Amino acid sequence: MDISTYTSLLALEAPGWGSALLKGTLTTLEISFGAFLAGIGIGLCCALGKLNGSRSLAPVLNLYTTVVRAIPELILIIALYYAGTDSLNAILNALGFESVEINGFATAILVLGIVQGAYATEVIRGAILAIPTGQIEAGKAFGMPATMRFRRIILPAMMPTALPGLSNLWASVTKDSALIAVLGYQELAMITKLAASNTKFYFFFFCTAALIYLVITLCSNSVFDSLERRFRRGQVRVG
Repeated sequence: MDISTYTSLLALEAPGWGSALLKGTLTTLEISFGAFLAGIGIGLCCALGKLNGSRSLAPVLNLYTTVVRAIPELILIIALYYAGTDSLNAILNALGFESVEINGFATAILVLGIVQGAYATEVIRGAILAIPTGQIEAGKAFGMPATMRFRRIILPAMMPTALPGLSNLWASVTKDSALIAVLGYQELAMITKLAASNTKFYFFFFCTAALIYLVITLCSNSVFDSLERRFRRGQVRVG
């Protein structure tokens, strides 16, 4: 098999699959980025709730993070998608409204965001606990309100510690986005499967998809390394 055969398989025009793979890659990045932001938002709220919440709130948050981290992501995605859709439609029907069809893209972001949120909670909570207590107490002594203390002290101080963990979560969500294929949503993994099954070039297309995921990871690592260097400006380097 000569190289022209493989290049024709990746051609942007039909019958090549290049444009479909590019679209699938873009969809994967959109889902991953949306789920990552949702996970950080959920994780930040839950981390602050665990650290500063009431006694009744902490057990609920502990249950959320424990259950989500204990159950495999694939089972969670399927359960949250179908159970969430059925529950929403049951509520709407009880209120006299018609059932609705849940948008697959929004559902993918929400479901992965909930899964990511459990892991982000512990990453952010650990980063906040690593901040020297005296820094936060100094902010209180100067009369800073809670929002200002978070913006001026907690957020800048926790980021150097949190970024390595958040980088791992981003790498994880880009891979977990492939699990959305079980819901029938066409991202990179689903497009790769379709291309392989239609052309019978399974090894070639799955190696191509693996290379795309690798490129995404390498580019992402560069971004996170730049962010970490920025947030560590002025800190004494160890080792």
